[in-house]
Amino acid sequence: MHDEQLLADRFEEHRTHLRAVGYRILGSLTEADDAVQEAWLRLARTDTTDVGNIGGWLTTVVGRICLDMLRTRTTRHEEPLDTDHLPDPVIVSETTPDPEHEALLADSVGLALLVVLDSLSPAERLAFVLHDMFAMPYDQIAPIVDRTPQTAKKLASQARRRVQGATSTPDPDLPRQRRVVDAFLTAARGGDFDELLRLLDPDVMLRADAGEAMRVIRGATAVAGQAETFRRMATVCTTHPAVVNGHAGLVNTLDGNPFSIIEFTVTGARITAIDILSDRERLADLDLAAVLG
Repeated sequence: MHDEQLLADRFEEHRTHLRAVGYRILGSLTEADDAVQEAWLRLARTDTTDVGNIGGWLTTVVGRICLDMLRTRTTRHEEPLDTDHLPDPVIVSETTPDPEHEALLADSVGLALLVVLDSLSPAERLAFVLHDMFAMPYDQIAPIVDRTPQTAKKLASQARRRVQGATSTPDPDLPRQRRVVDAFLTAARGGDFDELLRLLDPDVMLRADAGEAMRVIRGATAVAGQAETFRRMATVCTTHPAVVNGHAGLVNTLDGNPFSIIEFTVTGARITAIDILSDRERLADLDLAAVLG
């Protein structure tokens, strides 16, 4: 019989890592927590006497649970996977470190990347996340996706090409990102179309999720054409600087209530992506205390 407290303590040592695995595979904080909880239940029912690496065992279990959850999504929505909504954002304060959230985003997993991952097949997504983000060898990934190691490698490679072709590498310097975002806000408040155009990459993509079908706008001219919307947001709302999925972002409030969350992807001093979540129900479920106080 297990020493339950010892087992629980060993599990807690790995919880943050397991939650990060689940979040990157699923793009949902709630589903990631569900996967971690299910892993704990399976651990509690298993004789781990012969398990030498409990962390590796748990990562494999979480991977299998997440794969089942992705396949259920695929069955529910049919191919391609549902990309009508932005993934759950992870929001932290720029000034107050949060080790748990930082672990979730150690590789700056922006919303743009998670949107691309949503378009992959479940096996591709799992192979890419476990290998490229968590350095799991292909011979350990193969049994999870029920493929050979060579096929697991091929799945990850296919996913990698999709990711590289659809996402840009963000500037790693957060203060530089923030300066570009501040310039964008100044231009938005002034309704300065030309300045907005200068700050936007020619191929910028704006994704806006208000709870219904996600609205997507492509190209600098089209995005800058939303100048009046940006001006109204910047002047009517109270803007709170935040780090959203590792990138410079904003939490906007109206009359003290969350109104929208915006993540900016900045590359080479220009904005390459803007992701806006304004779904009131989802905003109400997010923990914004670190930003709003």
